[in-house]
Amino acid sequence: MDGTVLVADDDRTIRTVLTQALTRAGCKVHATSSLMTLLRWVEEGKGDLVISDVVMPDGNGLEALPKIGQERPGLPVIVISAQNTIMTAIQAAEAEAYDYLPKPFDLPDLMKRAAKALEVKRRAPAPKVDGAKPSDDLPLVGRTPLMQALYRLVARVMNTELTVLVTGESGTGKSLIAKAIHDFSDRRPLPYVVVSAADLEGMEGPATVLSRAKGGSLVFDEVGDLSLEAQARIVRMLDSLGENAPRIMATSQADLMHRMEQGAFRQDLFYRLGGVTVNVPALRERVDDIPLLADHFLARAERDGNATKRLTEGATDLIRAYSWPGNVRQLENAIRRLVVTSAEDDISRSQVEMMLGNQPAMEPLVGGGEGEKLSSSVYKHLRRYFDLHGGVLPPSGLYQRILKEVELPLIEIALDATGGNQAKCADLLGINRNTLRKKITDLDIRVTRRRKLM
Repeated sequence: MDGTVLVADDDRTIRTVLTQALTRAGCKVHATSSLMTLLRWVEEGKGDLVISDVVMPDGNGLEALPKIGQERPGLPVIVISAQNTIMTAIQAAEAEAYDYLPKPFDLPDLMKRAAKALEVKRRAPAPKVDGAKPSDDLPLVGRTPLMQALYRLVARVMNTELTVLVTGESGTGKSLIAKAIHDFSDRRPLPYVVVSAADLEGMEGPATVLSRAKGGSLVFDEVGDLSLEAQARIVRMLDSLGENAPRIMATSQADLMHRMEQGAFRQDLFYRLGGVTVNVPALRERVDDIPLLADHFLARAERDGNATKRLTEGATDLIRAYSWPGNVRQLENAIRRLVVTSAEDDISRSQVEMMLGNQPAMEPLVGGGEGEKLSSSVYKHLRRYFDLHGGVLPPSGLYQRILKEVELPLIEIALDATGGNQAKCADLLGINRNTLRKKITDLDIRVTRRRKLM
């Protein structure tokens, strides 16, 4: 590695570590804790690369990027920040940063990026747009590599014309990602329209949808659940797009490739929507982000007028160990419940344990080979559930929670199959009718009577 690197960070340890690593790699290094000193060096023509923190004692590193770009076009800037939100990544991209890394960063990874930055020219600037500044109050918080990769992908695709398919389990934040792509793009002043199957009905349905979008963004929410007829309408709509066409996005928790192979999803629509696929990871795949999200939701509850609450270390450990099958949405609702029900400022481990006793115990059953026995599938997911606790036992009462999770869909499906006839359902299940009634009440199952021929 060859070149002069300007390092700006108010953390002495970070300045020392970067100076030593870059010097060993063959670079000359100028390090400072002052943003003004960094800007002076840039104006003097020093440096082939800048590595800068965001929050500095005398200014904001992101806000200084346009000035650096104006003074020294082509000078790459790598932004490092402890503010681990999608907003920081988007702002870094909009301010034409060469790259963005969250703190704490991986030093070998930063060195690779620095080496690449010294070799390649700075990318062309993204277009600037006037319009209302989007809110950064989004639960898209995380410093894990999975989330940081997601942030960078969103920053790269937001101002392209490519269709975007956002995939992920229920509750991961797919709709938030689609909205963020619109809100941070050059289409932000234009309409953001979420399309349902009902919107596509009738001869004028598709045309009405397009007129509502007015060149903004069209999002087909949970497109995998749409009927083949609705899918055909979307294909015809996409084929008719002309000038002033809206940005097309879709979300899906279903595996569209699998549904296509089953004949439940149109192949032509699959390929039309697949310009860029953005996969939102499940919460159990980014465990280190759970405490960050919990703190985010506690702070939001306080801003909403609730009392200030904190999680004790034991409570945080338990929340971190839980598998959260409902993902971020389930975690948010759980934190809200804890804020309201906790009488003390500190939320204890026992309070979290009590709350989790009423939460689902298993992660969503995904996949499972054809012909696989139910017992084998349940065993795999239970084994996974225990492994996710990292050596810590799950909350007590597991037996009843597991039975409840199996009973609920079994009884609901059996009631549906028998048209809501409880006598037939009880006979089908092989249980007493009074037992079935009690379980319907305990599990809060809604029963609808109708004719059902089976």
